[in-house]
Amino acid sequence: MHFGLPPELERLRRAVRTFVDERVIPVEDAVLAEYAGGDDQRLRLLQAEARAQGLWLPHLPRDLGGRGLGTMAMVALFREMGRSLAGPRAFNCDAPDQGNMDLLVRAAKPAVRERWLKPLCEGEITSAFCMTEPAPGAGADPSNLATRAVRDGDEWVIDGHKWYSTGGGTAAFLIVMARTGDDPRAGATMFVVDRHAPGVEHVRDVPTMGPDVLHHREAELKFHGVRVDGDAVLGQPGEGFKLAQERLVPARLTHCMRWLGLADRALGMCRNYVARRNSFGRPLAEHQQVQAMIARNAAAIHAGDLMTFHCAWRYEEAGTRAAQAYSSMTKNHVAQALCQVLDDAIQMHGGLGFSDDLPFGRWYRMARAARIADGPDEVHTAVIAREFLADRLHLLL
Repeated sequence: MHFGLPPELERLRRAVRTFVDERVIPVEDAVLAEYAGGDDQRLRLLQAEARAQGLWLPHLPRDLGGRGLGTMAMVALFREMGRSLAGPRAFNCDAPDQGNMDLLVRAAKPAVRERWLKPLCEGEITSAFCMTEPAPGAGADPSNLATRAVRDGDEWVIDGHKWYSTGGGTAAFLIVMARTGDDPRAGATMFVVDRHAPGVEHVRDVPTMGPDVLHHREAELKFHGVRVDGDAVLGQPGEGFKLAQERLVPARLTHCMRWLGLADRALGMCRNYVARRNSFGRPLAEHQQVQAMIARNAAAIHAGDLMTFHCAWRYEEAGTRAAQAYSSMTKNHVAQALCQVLDDAIQMHGGLGFSDDLPFGRWYRMARAARIADGPDEVHTAVIAREFLADRLHLLL
């Protein structure tokens, strides 16, 4: 068992960290503010620099402009990108685009790859993934899927209602999950839909507890008799649930990677502050209750890091099914750890931490969604327990 990274990957990891710390974080607030005002010039400059340094979408095949790195390499690099909310986008590795790219690489027909995948990889457009529906439609239970697609000759006609489709309001295209049959395993299909096709209605961006970050706004969309041709089907009709599982395991992991990067940055800020802030005659770092928070969060980040690497290794070695329970365990742990790190960061910084002079409050409001996104804590807990009770989850490696 070897815990070091190959020399070339370690070089890339250091290059990404340096880029984020020296180029992205100093202009982070300006990038986010400008983007909120409709200006992405500063972001485009960062993307051009990342591309020039050979750091652009490193996980994708070389024919799409990447470096052909696997999931294990993504763990090493995406953690560093996640140190800034603007970091993943600077490398064109942000959600949901990164997961959608992976899905199109795996399942899209040539016409879709040419029309949508190439410009997405170039950073010219963005995309959205439309799975979640308002009640009584699909949420934590995908079997409640209510959006339907009916075949009409060589075309499909889609009708339905989606929300929490991140970035859907400004996306160029959508990946839409729709029911195409009654079979619980083979009754859904994924379609690639032009966001501006006739019948696609952007109802609103759902106001949420978290702040708007780049294109991370939660769109509510309705589909009124939207027509797509056969090329729009990802994989084959009826493979929607299968493709969703294949997308969700690595997508959960990439979320965890980014969350770990942000947690590590936050805890580093705490270390710097408690070393210089005096209270009751000595630095905060010398108070045992502060030390307990530091130790708890350091252990949580380290455990999440190891879990993420192990799950990525399991996924590469044996595929989605073998990694599923481990991905649930990892996702729950890292999402909860990020929330705890940020909550403790606010506490350690006192009134300063609660103010918007520091980013912890903004980060926490965004991070709280981590315990719901890609399956709430309770669903993942049920998966872990089910697999352990069936003796399919092995804990000592």
